[in-house]
Amino acid sequence: MANNTTGFTRIIKAAGYSWKGLSAAWRNEAAFRQEGVAAVIAIIVACWLDVDAMTRVLLIGSVMLVTIVEILNSAIEAVVDRIGSDYHELSGRAKDMGSAAVLLAIIVALFTWVTLLWSHLR
Repeated sequence: MANNTTGFTRIIKAAGYSWKGLSAAWRNEAAFRQEGVAAVIAIIVACWLDVDAMTRVLLIGSVMLVTIVEILNSAIEAVVDRIGSDYHELSGRAKDMGSAAVLLAIIVALFTWVTLLWSHLR
């Protein structure tokens, strides 16, 4: 059966699915909750700092990147777990790569914050 939803109705439904995904990540993923709380604190700090708009966007964007990658990593893990609980090399590789992506996003965020705040504070 084809989905004929178009226009504004499609946007509303998509927003509902997105909210459902965020809620599921918050309920089921401790790492997402931890990174989400850290992101909220970082966003508050970025808004409080006396920096130019571009610096603020980079600070906030870098921490949002971490939460985005964490959601994608959680989605990968959910799909792999859905397929089966038996160990398989490809399943382990997929989970490890998702985790590596989160680590790289965290490194980017830390590098961004240290670089921008260092240049701002000196």
